[in-house]
Amino acid sequence: MAEFTTILDSLSVMIRLGIHPHEVEPQRVVVSIEMTVVYPGPLTEDAIEQVLDYDFVRSGVLALTERKFALQETLCEAIAALCLGDARVRRVKVRTMKTDVYPDAAVGCEIVRGR
Repeated sequence: MAEFTTILDSLSVMIRLGIHPHEVEPQRVVVSIEMTVVYPGPLTEDAIEQVLDYDFVRSGVLALTERKFALQETLCEAIAALCLGDARVRRVKVRTMKTDVYPDAAVGCEIVRGR
């Protein structure tokens, strides 16, 4: 068995996220994802077919920007479910950060899910 950590870091998206009236418009959210990915054994070839192609994660997160989320927690859950949709992903850590809520701080949520 071979285990890798695949990371998608600091993906900046515009999404409708929040409970306040001023959050009806899309706002910038930075998404970071770490996936523990397990393969049957060490890689035998230098080919994308040997590993998890993280393009599906990025595309999936971008597709979620079409939805409206009230809570960062539910956005994190949706991203974690997307990642765990690939059976090779054993564990996923998702972090979202609303970067423009306060002038002096970002606010966020982080979850860890596994099988």
